[in-house]
Amino acid sequence: MNVPVIVTTESGRAQLARRFHALSDTTRLAILDSLRAGECCVCDLQSTLAAAQSRLSFHLRVLKDAGLITQRKDGRWSWYQVAPGVIGEMSAALQGLTHHGSRASLRYPVPDAVKGSFVRDVSAEADASGCCG
Repeated sequence: MNVPVIVTTESGRAQLARRFHALSDTTRLAILDSLRAGECCVCDLQSTLAAAQSRLSFHLRVLKDAGLITQRKDGRWSWYQVAPGVIGEMSAALQGLTHHGSRASLRYPVPDAVKGSFVRDVSAEADASGCCG
């Protein structure tokens, strides 16, 4: 099975990092778990998680900014759901990172900020020695 790495751009890697960072908190994981069944009103999340509104709002914003959930307003109520396809995209990215095919498919372009630095010099030496080449 050939699963490509789907985060070959700097912006793609930044987005993936934001998403995984958003998953690094137990409250945010509990919110996502509550949303597995479908769309939930913020008041339902508040009672399910026994969380203060201000704390819940912070975590919902982190998840929304990371693109993991979507928000729909209905009057004065906010409804949240897991963003369609986002979990599958993250799963595909992880599978791409563990793919055991050609090593060349796992290399990322060197960011402009790193070019000419020690990191590039070390990779040039590795290529010259025959390592990974």
